Amino acid sequence: MSLEPIISVTDLYKTYVTDEVKVEALKGVCLDIARGDFFIITGRNGSGKSTLLHQLGLLDRPTSGALILNGQDVNTMSEKERAAIRVRELGYIFQEYALMAELTALENVMLPAMMTRPMAECRASAKDFLERVGVSHRMYNLPRQCSGGEQQKIAIARSLVNGPAVIFADEPTANLDSIAAQEIMKLFRSLNEDESHTIVMITHEQDETTYASKLLNLADGQVESNA
Repeated sequence: MSLEPIISVTDLYKTYVTDEVKVEALKGVCLDIARGDFFIITGRNGSGKSTLLHQLGLLDRPTSGALILNGQDVNTMSEKERAAIRVRELGYIFQEYALMAELTALENVMLPAMMTRPMAECRASAKDFLERVGVSHRMYNLPRQCSGGEQQKIAIARSLVNGPAVIFADEPTANLDSIAAQEIMKLFRSLNEDESHTIVMITHEQDETTYASKLLNLADGQVESNA
């Protein structure tokens, strides 16, 4: 596995100010994520896990600190430049699946690709990824016609369709039963070990931390341990 950092974070702070209440969600976080890492973030509720993931995935801007992605200082970029990186280089998987209810599985997976590629190519790529994650039989079903595990696999296919450099997953098994959760984790392991995808994931489940090549624990917005 290469030790080249794909993400490097130095002294990252994020402070929210609302109605004169100041909340320091991140307090000087430093970390490096290498290409091919399966990087798992743990910590209690309110420890700053989702806030950190949003910074790493360019879904939010830090209050201060440096964030280097693929050798680029993304904190100095415009919102348009950051949006272009999100589409081209990053994939996202959420706890609630975040699928469009009125679209079929195929159409949901096609969505990110449609921003940059011809329709026929988008459709072919989406079909391929649905097959690779094991839900090609649900291609023309709406999300409500699929189980929770199937919906999450569709969301994973959508995250892969543009060939991202990093896949971000925010508690992707939280709404699944134990069998479906194990299927999702085995799929992540295959994507990481067999296809060399870099994965950054949040979990509350202790047994899921065994999949990590690197493990970071947050406490009150600070790195408590990093292994």
